[in-house]
Parts: sequence; structure tokens; C-alpha cells
Amino acid sequence: MSPDRAPDHSPDHGHKTTIERLVMVANQISRNFARQGEAKAVAATADYLKKFWEPRMRRAIIGHAAEGGVGLDPFALKAVQMLARDTQVS
Repeated sequence: MSPDRAPDHSPDHGHKTTIERLVMVANQISRNFARQGEAKAVAATADYLKKFWEPRMRRAIIGHAAEGGVGLDPFALKAVQMLARDTQVS
């Protein structure tokens, strides 16, 4: 082991799965909009994901939400569900 790296004793060795990272970021985005109230926060979060996340990221988070959305905050979950509906229409 290199001297500049401390040993990691966590069970996952400090690595989050892709979906865990996507959930974390979606939650952060929705929290940033939360002070606008639920309806606006959900719409703004969905719009942000649509504009700034690449298609495979959107597909992954939509799939996760379809399987229950474990870890997604309520506004983030609703935003992803809105995104999924918009994606089906487009």
C-alpha cells in the first residue's frame, strides 16, 4: 500500500455504487430547490435532471425509482417519477 493512502476498513472499501452516487446527487439537487415548495421543487429538480444529466444517468435513476427508489428523498423521488413520465411522452 502506498504511504499516502490510509487503509480503508469499511466493508465497501469506500466506494459507492453508481446508483448510490446518483441518489445522493438527486437528493442534493432536490434539497436545493426545496425552499420553493414541493410543486416547484419537484418540477425544477426534474428539469435539472433532464437538462444536465446524460441519458444513461437518467435511465439509471428512473429504473431505480421504478424499483422503489430506495434512498431517494420524497421530492427527488417525485422528480424522477415526473422525469420518467416526460421521457415516455418525448
